Amino acid sequence: MAAASNEDCSGLNEDCSNAKRRKVNSEDSRYIAALILARGGSKGIPLKNIKMLAGVPLIGWVIRAALDSGVFDSVWVSTDHDEIERVARAWGAEVHRRSPGVSKDSSSSLETIQEFSRLNPDFGVICNIQATSPCLHPHHLKEAVEFITKEGFDSVFSVVRRHHFRWQEVEKGDGQCTKALNLNPVCRPRRQDWAGELCENGSFYFTTKELLEKGFLQSGKMKYFEMKPEYSVDIDVDIDWPVAEQRVLRFGYFGKDKPEVVRLLLCNVSGCLTDGQIYISAKGEEMVSINTRDQAGIDMLKKEAVKVILIEKDPITKALADKLSQRMGCPLLQKVDDKLKKVQELMKEKKMEWKEVAYLGNDEADIKCLELAGLSGVPMDAPTVALNHAKYICRNAAGRGAVREFAEHILLLKKKAKSQMEQDRICRNTF
Repeated sequence: MAAASNEDCSGLNEDCSNAKRRKVNSEDSRYIAALILARGGSKGIPLKNIKMLAGVPLIGWVIRAALDSGVFDSVWVSTDHDEIERVARAWGAEVHRRSPGVSKDSSSSLETIQEFSRLNPDFGVICNIQATSPCLHPHHLKEAVEFITKEGFDSVFSVVRRHHFRWQEVEKGDGQCTKALNLNPVCRPRRQDWAGELCENGSFYFTTKELLEKGFLQSGKMKYFEMKPEYSVDIDVDIDWPVAEQRVLRFGYFGKDKPEVVRLLLCNVSGCLTDGQIYISAKGEEMVSINTRDQAGIDMLKKEAVKVILIEKDPITKALADKLSQRMGCPLLQKVDDKLKKVQELMKEKKMEWKEVAYLGNDEADIKCLELAGLSGVPMDAPTVALNHAKYICRNAAGRGAVREFAEHILLLKKKAKSQMEQDRICRNTF
């Protein structure tokens, strides 16, 4: 879930963090920081760290997991780019503006982490979280940090089990034979008979300050944390993006909210259902354009017992409002100046909580509802002020399928949650 920017954090990094730090584990007196490296000069995918993945900036997935884990005294993004800083703050992270010296193509991750550590000397443990690992969950971080805080390890890093047969590389054209590196070709094992190998997946690296000062990210008493393959997603080039999007929709962490309980969608007419334009004929008749995909999306929600109500702030003719309501098959509320007040009245009337409400808005008047709703979204062409407060940003524009996309997102999360609830029920009954 996107969090509001920390208004009290506009000063120096150290001043801001010192005011808010706390010890999260009574068994370990060291402060623990999460540090996400997000340089602006990505070569594979320009500004990939803030590119939208399943409606969320890529970096937002790991910021949300880090914040919700509850194991960090503060969560930081290290960047050299203004737009990445803006997104990071909007999602609740503090920002370390790295120096030019560690912002080069040749700069290593270790150099950047060491710089952060020098400028924040009270952090005894730093967890470097990879921005391109969108399937990271809070429980991964909770379990991994205990190896340091409770068992005394110096460095803990994530791995995944791979079942790949490796072969020695040879120079082309020299006639040299290759040879197997981790198998006997004469007796190839079946997958179920071979444990496979543990490979770093890069999701996170916990390291003590003492190791960083010696120039090590991994050393001393080391421990790996094994993640399941479905959570080991990395994105380096464009071809990875559609695969990662499908994976994150199925295995990603969507926050503490429970979108499966959504019972009501409130949707703006202008700027969401329509592109915001009103056409006026020579006779003075008002007309708007409706996308049939959006109408189908509303129908899909109603079939799944999700009530849909349209909201319009600007006045339109009664004839047009009645026709829209009839065409879309749902009520239309006109001249809603105070949207928050109106939504609260509807919630009271229908005995609903915010977590049961989904809200599709598009401008400043929608901000409070976007922040409070259990699930909120905006079309891709919404103003920045709305984009910064939504939990989901559509890939489609207003009047061009945004409502259908948001409806599908709601239904996908409901299906995901129901599947998890069923799995939990099976586990309880079995054990």
